Amino acid sequence: MSTEATQSKSAAAIDRAAAQGRAALIGYLPAGYPTVEATIAAGIALAENGADLIEIGIPYSDPVMDGHVIQAATTQALADGFRVAQVFDVVAGITAATDAAVLVMTYWNPVVRMGVDEFSRRLADAGGAGLITPDLVPDEASEWLEASDKYGLDRVFLVAPSSTEARMKSTVAAGRGFVYAVSIMGVTGARDSVSDAAQSVVSAARDAGAERVCVGLGVSRAEHVREIGAYADGVIVGTALVAALRDGGTDAVAALTRDLSTGTPKASR
Repeated sequence: MSTEATQSKSAAAIDRAAAQGRAALIGYLPAGYPTVEATIAAGIALAENGADLIEIGIPYSDPVMDGHVIQAATTQALADGFRVAQVFDVVAGITAATDAAVLVMTYWNPVVRMGVDEFSRRLADAGGAGLITPDLVPDEASEWLEASDKYGLDRVFLVAPSSTEARMKSTVAAGRGFVYAVSIMGVTGARDSVSDAAQSVVSAARDAGAERVCVGLGVSRAEHVREIGAYADGVIVGTALVAALRDGGTDAVAALTRDLSTGTPKASR
């Protein structure tokens, strides 16, 4: 096992899944939707029903990458008074009850507003694994690179079909835990099929030196998980889980997670 894997909660979770012959299942939930307590309960349900890693999104007033389901959830959370600092309560609540690696997914502005070091310290204190930062590129992330090293946090950057070879290499080199491969150009949302671009993005990331690559955007069913898990180290599901939480609460999240996890075993080669 690499030094990174022994230090990174995300890498350790992905490697545990790989040792069991499957892709890691990663579930996304927006913090504070429909309440902070409900987010914690749903996160615990994710972990207890097959999710290896959990992403907790910070509601943001200008979510350029989020589809309408997640936007509606985060808009409600903000309207109901969610504050950024409450994300640490969510992370702590989930990590206290489960072994899942819990990452926070956030646009960069809320982190800067709190202070990068302060945010990082509080995330580590809450048991968080690290940050996924969709709008932060490595060459503008010097303060985050320093803080994440200081507090032992994973830093997950995104790569896409549009990423140049040079950008892919710099992103892979700067990251820790895993590389988040966006399978489509556009916003989040459940789709009927998975973009053909996903596999090529994963291949490009591996060619650039990535040890672990997880795919997100557009994954909503067990067959999508199975399809992506054949070539990626992890599969990220967001919109479908948020819709389940909206429509059926924690029980629906648990049921969907169980169903999605049936797609994680890799076919014997």
